[in-house]
Formats: sequence, C-alpha cells, structure tokens
Amino acid sequence: MEQELEKLRSDAAAELDQISSSGQLEDFRIKYLGRNGQLSGLMKLLGSVAKEDRPRLGKLANLVRGELEKFFSEKSAALLKQHDHSEKPDLSLPGRQRTNGRLHPVTQCMEEICSIFASMGFSIAEGPDIELDHYNFAALNIPEHHPARDMHDTFYIGNSVLLRTHTSPMQARIMEKQPPPIRVIAPGKVYRCDSDITHTPMFQQVEGFLVDRNISFADLKGVLTVSLQKIFEKDLEVRFRPSFFPFTEPSAEVDIACVICGGDGCRVCKKTGWIEILGSGMIDPEVFKMVGYDSEIYSGFAFGLGVERIAMLKYGIDDIRLYYENDLRFLSQF
Repeated sequence: MEQELEKLRSDAAAELDQISSSGQLEDFRIKYLGRNGQLSGLMKLLGSVAKEDRPRLGKLANLVRGELEKFFSEKSAALLKQHDHSEKPDLSLPGRQRTNGRLHPVTQCMEEICSIFASMGFSIAEGPDIELDHYNFAALNIPEHHPARDMHDTFYIGNSVLLRTHTSPMQARIMEKQPPPIRVIAPGKVYRCDSDITHTPMFQQVEGFLVDRNISFADLKGVLTVSLQKIFEKDLEVRFRPSFFPFTEPSAEVDIACVICGGDGCRVCKKTGWIEILGSGMIDPEVFKMVGYDSEIYSGFAFGLGVERIAMLKYGIDDIRLYYENDLRFLSQF
C-alpha cells in the first residue's frame, strides 16, 4: 500500500503539469481527491492492513492528501492568473443595460397634489401614524359612542391609542398650537380594517384646512374646483352634494365629471356621469371651541381626499391592489 500511495503521488504530480484549463483541473480533483477518487479508495483499504502498520500508513495517506490539495490550489491560482492576462475583454460586445428607477405612481400623485396646494399658499404638515383617540375622534367632535365612529373601521393598539383612520387629527394638533390665519395640508398614511379591489388596510390621504376671518363656502368651492382641475389637467365640471361629517357643518361630498367617459356615462361612473372624489365642509364651531378659537370671529373649511383613488382615475388603474404587488411591468409604465 505504501508503494501504491507513492505511485499515486507521482502520477498526480506528472498529470498536473499537463493541465491547461479549469475543466481539466476539475477532472483532476474528481479523479484523485473526490469522494470516490483514487486516494479515497486507498484510504478505505487501511482497515485490511496489519494493525501495527496502520498508524504509519494512515499518516502517509494524510501527507499525500495534503500534497495533492496543495498542488491543486497552486495550479488553480496559476490558471486564474494566466486567464486574467491572456483573455482580454471583447470591447465590441454591447454593454449591460440598466433600467432607471421610477417613483411609485401613488408617490408621483401625492407629490403633484402637494405641489398644487403649495402653489395656492398651503403649507405642508405631517403627524404621527400612531395617534391618540382624543385627536383622531374626540377633538374632531366625534365623542365616545358617537355613531360616526362606525364609519371608521379602526385598528386599536390600546384603549386610547390607535392607528389613525384619517389625517384630520392634524387639524386639532395644529390649531391648538397656532392662531389663525392657517392654511395647511396634511399628507400621510392612514389605516382602516378594509380590503378589496378598491380599498386597502393602509392608504394615503391628504387632509386640508383653511381658517381665517370671513371664510365662506364659496372659498371652499373655489379652492377645490381649481385644485381638482389642476390635478386632472383639464377643465373638469365639479359638483357639491350635501353630506355629513361630524367635524364640518355644512358638509359636502365633491364629485367630478367622469374622467373616463367625460360625463356621458360608463361602467366606472355607473352610468351617472359623475365620480365621488372627496369629502369637505365648513369646520364645525364645536371643533373651534375645543382648540380655543372664537367661532364668532373665525371660520374655515376642511377637506380630505384619498390619493390612491385620485391616482386610479388619473392613470386609468382599475385595481388598487396593483399598487402593492411590486410588478415591474406595472410600475415601469409610470
């Protein structure tokens, strides 16, 4: 067996000198050092030799293995070095194309909305996603057990802590710290227990409000009509319908002429020619009372719109879940 080990070492060394490619080197490794290679075959025979010869032959076998592994490593390094010097890059090959990243369509729409209101003199404020019940409901004239709370499918974290259901809490937060005049929009994420092709548990909303002396419903109509026409980049027809919100009085739902059919009637607008787009109204005097404003001197209006809904109409998207699937075929269109 000692002679067989010496012969294997000399044969391997001679064969290694003839190797000129990485493929041949891999064949060499399998032949001599692999699990079923020649060296492993000889080491399996150690159990059949005389007991007194096993330590010496075992040591020799390990020595041979170490030398073969060293030969293999040195040859591998030499071939790699030779490859680096001999194989030059082909400069005629086309370069790898890298696609440019794009802003998400909801982000694009949010930035555009903020830009439009900023051009109309509104400042931008952001607040916490985890909100107190006081600011999310009570300070907006929605006390405990008020039926309007049923309109908000709320994620509660504790008895008085929740994920905000709208960005309207910024009304109370800002008004209790800042005297009029105020002209603010509050963009951000909001959360509700709702999920289907037109609703998601998390969505983006922009709350806006303006407070000053002698603010009327006509001011509300003017601001929203101009802003919606700028958002959709066309001379849209806008209508206001009576509605109810606890923190505004009077309140109104705002509709726009269907951007798909132009008001003629289609599946999107359910043949009515109109699409509901946002809620609005004059700020209720009770809200002013909670923040210390004198409703005899000051008046104001507020509105809130969902950014995903605006983007769906603006870009012709028919399933809100497409926003969150991260399909590059969809996102690359924007």
